[in-house]
Amino acid sequence: MEVEQQPRQLLYLNPSSPCMRNFPALEHAGWLPCPASSPEEARQLLRRRDFDIGVFHFDKGEDTLKQAGRYQDLLHRRNMEWIALLHRDNVQSPPVREMIADLFTDFHTLPVDLPRMLNTLGHTYGMAQLRSPSGDAATGGAGNEEEMVGCSPVMTQFFRSLRKVAATDATVLILGESGTGKELTARAIHERSPRAGGPMVAINCAAIPASLIQSELFGYEKGAFTGATQAKAGRIESADQGTLFLDEIGDLPMELQVHLLRFLQERQIDRIGGSRSISVDVRVIAATHVDLTRAVAEGRFREDLYHRLNVLALRTPSLRERDEDIGLLGQYYFNQFSGSRRGTLRGFSREAQEAMHRYDWPGNVRELINRVRRAVVMCEGRLIRPDDLGLGGELVEKTVLTLDAARQQAEEAAIRAALRRNAYNLTRSARDLDVSRVTLYRLLEKYAIAVRTPRGEEGSDLPPPDMLA
Repeated sequence: MEVEQQPRQLLYLNPSSPCMRNFPALEHAGWLPCPASSPEEARQLLRRRDFDIGVFHFDKGEDTLKQAGRYQDLLHRRNMEWIALLHRDNVQSPPVREMIADLFTDFHTLPVDLPRMLNTLGHTYGMAQLRSPSGDAATGGAGNEEEMVGCSPVMTQFFRSLRKVAATDATVLILGESGTGKELTARAIHERSPRAGGPMVAINCAAIPASLIQSELFGYEKGAFTGATQAKAGRIESADQGTLFLDEIGDLPMELQVHLLRFLQERQIDRIGGSRSISVDVRVIAATHVDLTRAVAEGRFREDLYHRLNVLALRTPSLRERDEDIGLLGQYYFNQFSGSRRGTLRGFSREAQEAMHRYDWPGNVRELINRVRRAVVMCEGRLIRPDDLGLGGELVEKTVLTLDAARQQAEEAAIRAALRRNAYNLTRSARDLDVSRVTLYRLLEKYAIAVRTPRGEEGSDLPPPDMLA
């Protein structure tokens, strides 16, 4: 049975304001505001309980800086993040803007817009959790997930699926774009699994020369080949009682896929030059950015191996799918990299934050990490600017598809899907798409789709070039 989540408490200063009418809506969204009308009342609340975040509601009729001055000790409280709630006119004052940048994690201009306020609360709560010892809300739990930061709905669901997958001992296939954290996901699964006390051995199938992969995976006996002066256990054997992580499995050469398939079926390996089989007890986690269903259809990946690996599939979300986490991730890695500069370098300017949200992030989290690291080094002011991130000018704009481009993308995807379904038989694919073979030929040329199927199969050969002219 799933335990009901407790409401998140927040300290709310200046409850006499009209914002009080939003309390029921906040409570319905999982927040429990605890109001205080004076500094002493706020201090009494803080003596009785701990708060991760607070909301400071500034009165428009009183000097903003004087109001903040009465609560200086609270606003500088460690392990607590603050949101400034104030009228838009107040934000125009340079001293007030500087004060907000120094003391507050975020701000919200009145009147209150509930969806925007809830987003601000979630972001600030995530920042508080990052700076706390546990960090559960932002990272999904303890272990090696400290860099898997996110509070967005898609990441919340991802963390939930990860925990379910980790509790089993079945083979896992992690899919996702480059830079989305597939290896971090594999380590998180291992750390949460019953095999956490055993080793986790990782091998990048794309980084090792094809001539060495077999000996790396399966090991060899003394004298198996020139230079084998002593026996050596392979990576699979070294992972006994633990987890074997096969990164970029989609790049494993075909001739080695059959050996890996045999191991997955029998849980036994043969060292090169060996005369006996060795039983190995490991959990296998594989990862790839390659479309394995397409690789199978094109004959680049064994179908039986694909089904052996694809027992539990887990897809790491791209950064485009979790826009709400971009600011949180940026601040998290800024805190990691700023180091001795933290006293002078305060964080991201609003322009930099906007640029980060407008950018498309083709390299995902890995690219964000690199850009933040660069910005910490290159920034010459107190706040990081878009140029420090390398996000000036045309790089910032997300790709916007015209209606015609969207139609063409959908058309190409439908053609490729039909070809895969029909094992690249052109006659059956044209029938599926409800077009003639000649029309299909023209579409194949238009989208530069190469069809490589055995000759002699009906519909397998393209027509002469003159038919496509």
